[in-house]
Order: sequence, then structure tokens, then C-alpha cells
Amino acid sequence: MAEAPETIEGTLANGEVHAEVGLPQMNVDTYASQLFWLAITFGLLFLVLSRIAIPRIGGAIESRQRRITGDLDAAEHARDEANRSLQAYESALAAAKSRALGVVEENRKRIAAEVEKMKAEADAHAQKATADAQARIAATCKQAEASVLAAASEAAADIVERLIGERIHAADAAKAMGSGRD
Repeated sequence: MAEAPETIEGTLANGEVHAEVGLPQMNVDTYASQLFWLAITFGLLFLVLSRIAIPRIGGAIESRQRRITGDLDAAEHARDEANRSLQAYESALAAAKSRALGVVEENRKRIAAEVEKMKAEADAHAQKATADAQARIAATCKQAEASVLAAASEAAADIVERLIGERIHAADAAKAMGSGRD
């Protein structure tokens, strides 16, 4: 048979004697009721957890997993978009460089043609100016020659008049001077 637990006696404040029987969970007489309430408590706890807490935790985990998956998909999409943008930028940059080189080459050719045209115009103007100057020089030389010839004829006529005392015509003197040159 089961032995009775030891009792601990104490005195209350009003002088009554109070007896305690050790730890209640160690009392063999109450094991059946303790196991009953333990089963009911754990059953209720299991119901609460399985019906309320576990679905909420599962929903939170699932929601977090969906958000992570969505974020990864969005990041992948953003990376693909960035790659497409980079490729579009690089192709636009290459096209712009090509157009710029074409414009530079076109401008170089146009400027070279304008320089050649201006050079040709300057050469033509210089040739015309040279021809005009040569014509003026030739006319001035002829005029100077005629003036020198006229002055020489008069001087020769004056010299002949002083030497021989007779006046000769300047035209005759010019003829005489012209015959000595030939």
C-alpha cells in the first residue's frame, strides 16, 4: 500500500496549526487528476495552435516566400531591363559616333572644296592682277620710251643747233636716233 506522505506542520498567524503534505505534483494520490488535466490542457493547446497559430505562421511564411520570389523576379526583370537599356545606349552611342564621323568627314570635304574654290578664285584674281599690272607696265614703258625718245630728240636737236648753229626738226633727230639703234 502507499505510504502516507510526511506532513509539515506550521503555525498560522492566528495560532491555528496548519499541516502541509509536501509538493502536490509528487502526491501519488493526485496523479490521475493531474494526468487528466494535463491531457485536457495539451489538447486545448494543440487545438489552439493547429487552428489559429500554425495557419498564421504558415501564412506569414508563405507570404514572405511569395514576397521574396516576387522581389527576385522583379530584380531579374530590372536586371534584364538594365541590360537592354545598356545595349540600346551602346548602339545609340555607336550610331551617334558614326553620324558624328560622317558629319566631320562631310564638313572636311566641304571645307576642302571651299578652300580649293577660294584658292582658284585667288589664283585667277592674282593672274588677272598680274596681267593688268604687266599691261600697265608695258603701257608705261612705251609711254616712258616715247617720252624719253621725244626728250632725246629735242635734246639732240638742241645739241645739233649749238654745234652747227642750225635748227633741225625733232622728228628728223628722232629718225636719226632710231637708225643708230637698229
